[in-house]
Amino acid sequence: MSNGELLQIHPVELQFTFELKKQIACSLQLSNKSDDYVAFKVKTTNPKKYCVRPNTGIVMPRSTCDVIVTMQAQKEAPPDMQCKDKFLLQSVIVSPGTTAEDITPEMFNKESGNHVEEVKLRVAYVPPQPPPSPVREGSEEGSSPRASISENGAEFHNASRTYAESQDNSSETKALILKLSEEKKSAIQQNNKLQQELELLRRESSRRRGGIPFMYVIIVGLVGLFLGYLLKKT
Repeated sequence: MSNGELLQIHPVELQFTFELKKQIACSLQLSNKSDDYVAFKVKTTNPKKYCVRPNTGIVMPRSTCDVIVTMQAQKEAPPDMQCKDKFLLQSVIVSPGTTAEDITPEMFNKESGNHVEEVKLRVAYVPPQPPPSPVREGSEEGSSPRASISENGAEFHNASRTYAESQDNSSETKALILKLSEEKKSAIQQNNKLQQELELLRRESSRRRGGIPFMYVIIVGLVGLFLGYLLKKT
């Protein structure tokens, strides 16, 4: 922090996290510890490269004011990341009630007899922070994160295969139960059919016991015809 007579400035070095083709901003805080109205003006050696908002203003007594300095997107990085640009902050006591619209260039003219305080500010480029590692920290000692990932993947694969096998076994079990049920139903139907045929045979046998069996009559008739044929031939 620069402790001037009129304003305290923080920081005294403007640090920009340098990245190509990207606008970068940093802030300045101006603190007025006095009971006077203080007007300020910010100048730079490279006005086309930087945008300062506000570049002029009033800092009320016992108050602060923030100034945003934006560096335009750069196409090339400077050699060794060194920057020769500088800023100059001018401040002067003004009458109470003065507003930013009342500020004129004449207020910061030393030749007019005004007491103008000037503070030079340096510019520094800071390399960007590397991206955080995607691998979680705090893994067990003696085991690498990649090994843990591989083990987790193997466990997931084994669990998936076990689940698939259980699903296949379940399907085979259901198919076997359905087949056995159909075979049982078919056996019951065949058993009923055999019971019916057996009952018909029993009835037929009962009718034959009451007289000469019909088949016996047919056999006797055939034998008689055969004997008659032989007698005629001889």
